[in-house]
Amino acid sequence: MNLDNIRIVLVNTSHPGNIGGVARAMKNMGLSRLVLVAPRQFPDEQADWRAAGAIDLLQGATVCATLDEAIADCQYVVGTSARERRIPWPLLDPRRCAEEMARRSGREQVALLFGREDRGLTNDELQRCNLHLHIPSDPSYSSLNLAMAVQIVCYELRMLLLGGLLGGALPAQAEDQWDAPFSTTESMERFYQHLEETLVGIGFLDPAAPRQLMARLRRLYGRVRLDEMELNILRGILTETQKFLPPAPGDSTD
Repeated sequence: MNLDNIRIVLVNTSHPGNIGGVARAMKNMGLSRLVLVAPRQFPDEQADWRAAGAIDLLQGATVCATLDEAIADCQYVVGTSARERRIPWPLLDPRRCAEEMARRSGREQVALLFGREDRGLTNDELQRCNLHLHIPSDPSYSSLNLAMAVQIVCYELRMLLLGGLLGGALPAQAEDQWDAPFSTTESMERFYQHLEETLVGIGFLDPAAPRQLMARLRRLYGRVRLDEMELNILRGILTETQKFLPPAPGDSTD
């Protein structure tokens, strides 16, 4: 993927603040090519304010009079669409669309079009696209702010880029890059014995009426999955706690 070959094209944006919001969303995800087709107000202070630290994207934005001018050198054009069309068109969600854009951007100029805030892209504009992109928002409230819509697609591109830079090594599971090995069954059994001795010593556990306490604690710690470092911390706490307990009957005080 070559992000330098992917441009975000905003068509007839009516509010300058939305342009600034889009610039910020793009820079968050590492994209830098912003093209504006006949914006109603630009440059504008509201755009600068909403862009926050992405003023450089606004300063480097290309402003075109027509969509034809904005995509003239592109080999692949994607248009965002919020509704079904009379004539079916190739259509993907943001994740699959990002994969297609990423693949083509290696050798081709790719444009991603976003339409007007109130009515999107026209049928004629969408017919200039090779692919349509639809964000499957909740039908009961499907309206997305322009910057939010851009952020969604740019995020999917970002995730693909990170996967490529790291050789696909992004963790598939939350614990794939844990900093310590998880405790063994043997270590856990020693911990449970230590825990039970301490609970009896402080009077929290009555051996004559255990009430399934240890079984429930086993279930608790088994669900959490302690690593060896965490287990050592807990056993250290138990050891320090036992220092404050009176000697057990029969223990020598010599």
